[in-house]
Amino acid sequence: MNTETPTKINRLLQQQPSGALFFASWMRENGISYELQRCYRASQWLTSIGNGVMIRTGDKPNIYGALWSLNKQLGKHFYVGALSVMELMGYAHYVPMGRPCLVVCSPQGEWFPAWLDKIDWGIDVVKISSGYFASEVGMSTITAESFEVPAASLERAFMECLTLAPQHYGLMDTYYVMENLTSLRPAVVQELLEKSTSVKMKRLFLYMAEKANHAWLKHLDVSKISLGSGKRAIVKSGIYNQKYQIVIPEELTAI
Repeated sequence: MNTETPTKINRLLQQQPSGALFFASWMRENGISYELQRCYRASQWLTSIGNGVMIRTGDKPNIYGALWSLNKQLGKHFYVGALSVMELMGYAHYVPMGRPCLVVCSPQGEWFPAWLDKIDWGIDVVKISSGYFASEVGMSTITAESFEVPAASLERAFMECLTLAPQHYGLMDTYYVMENLTSLRPAVVQELLEKSTSVKMKRLFLYMAEKANHAWLKHLDVSKISLGSGKRAIVKSGIYNQKYQIVIPEELTAI
């Protein structure tokens, strides 16, 4: 190893926060050859944790550092969404949780790397494709484990929960969450509903918002929201709502 090697690795480590991952392809693009990377691993500067992915030796990988690194180094667009955002904002206490998990979303056509499932992050990572929205609509950021990562806004996160109901989240549970969403931003809700491609979600969202009698609902222009045509069965058997043409659980209509 020549005298330039420690300088290169020190510079590399200083540029990335503790807990960040290092991708072989990104390092090569930044002037660190695969041969030099092998030297770094042999010298225990870096430790391999997957195919083409390393971490600073002594660091413990965490899922937020992984998401930050994937986005920053490889140009991915992974973000925290759905129920995980509701939890962070204190709105998910009605939804049964069980083992802690983090919902990680990706735009349609952007795939999760295989090594992500082979690492014990200390929590379950639930991966979903968020193809119902344009990637930039209704987004925000959160800071966790010292990493700032993209996250769905409260409005988008709840709509993502509805796209996953009732298979992943109970409809009664999600409605109880909706009852507490008194401060949603009408402009953000309007844009999300106009640009979403999920007819089921849009009808269910409007039904729940109307049932909860939220003040922000009157600021929406429903005429600009495409609700499709024909009946949608949210559940196999239940009560048919004529206005939104959806079949919903009987217990939801009885609240």
